Amino acid sequence: MAILHVDMDAFYASVEVRENPALADKPVIVGGAAEGRGVVAAASYAARKFGVHSAMPMARALRLCPDAVQLPPRLALYSEISQQIRAIFARYTPEIEPLSLDEAFLDVTASETLFGSPVTIARRIKQAIRDELSLVASVGIAPNKFLAKIASDLDKPDGLVEVPADRIQAFLDPLPVTRLWGVGKVTGGEFDRLGIKTIAQVRGLSREFLQREFGKFGAHLWELAHGRDPRPVVSDHQAKSISMENTFAADVGDKTVLRAWLMDMGEQVAYRLRRQDFYGRTVQIKLRFADFKTVTRAHTLDVATRSTREICLAALRLLDEALSTTIAPVRLLGVGVTGLCDEPPVQQGDLFAGGETAPDKQRELDELADAINNRFGKQQLRRGGGITSR
Repeated sequence: MAILHVDMDAFYASVEVRENPALADKPVIVGGAAEGRGVVAAASYAARKFGVHSAMPMARALRLCPDAVQLPPRLALYSEISQQIRAIFARYTPEIEPLSLDEAFLDVTASETLFGSPVTIARRIKQAIRDELSLVASVGIAPNKFLAKIASDLDKPDGLVEVPADRIQAFLDPLPVTRLWGVGKVTGGEFDRLGIKTIAQVRGLSREFLQREFGKFGAHLWELAHGRDPRPVVSDHQAKSISMENTFAADVGDKTVLRAWLMDMGEQVAYRLRRQDFYGRTVQIKLRFADFKTVTRAHTLDVATRSTREICLAALRLLDEALSTTIAPVRLLGVGVTGLCDEPPVQQGDLFAGGETAPDKQRELDELADAINNRFGKQQLRRGGGITSR
């Protein structure tokens, strides 16, 4: 297997610098206004030097970096550019699994005969993104998704790191245990207690020991420490759902921040449904807490939808339910829609409704927003409540 993980470097901030070259070398923070409890959506590398990271309250970010240039997100523009990046990927493989607007897995196993080695393909993709879009990407190359994602993060920005199949343990062993998926503050503290600092030390433990210490998650850690990840790349034409998720740079305990992120992800999921001409029946959310406990919640609607309002309201209700019994901070948040179909739902009309119904008005609102954002990629028409409006 030859898997690439392509990750755009400081994507939102880099797009803003591209659009306004006068911002080059300045600390740029993209997010909502500080006075409205805004949240950082992205930060340039110049801003990151001050400790600024995504999901941080904007007020705190500006205290850390008072000279920063703070800009509101333009998600319609970022989405447009994301599609251009995906078009570059598609020149080399149809097996593309987008994770968000700024990263994706690519399976290039069957592409080597046409385009050369995985390293050659990665270099061509990086160069095309640079030449055509004036943006920078980092790429990890490995036999599986876990290794490729680690590799893409090791030499940022503008990195290209390959993990050959016969060098997996040499690559993993020196890395800190926190590089294993799911090892955050809580699990990392447990490893500290055990005197475990590196992946090599985890690999030296037995599966049984890790299961005693961490339950089922221990077996997962044992597999990762040995470089094993059987998950395939799942492209859009294979997918049975449309979803987005975000892993925060720091765990988020503020419910207002989580609701804002969920609103924006719900809006993007609804937009993707409409763009691909799908309707979905079940809305679901995913939460991963600081201790790596993962919770999913789902709600099946009476009729399939692609309405931004219906998806966001259902997702917010699920979030409130999931958080009603815990105050634990969240490290990953996701929203998705399953039960996809390409036929519009048949809805029972209201015999007493005069004129246009509420669903009709919501559909017109979505169509208007899509039309404006598709035509004016540098503008954005968005609903209140998300990170953009805060």
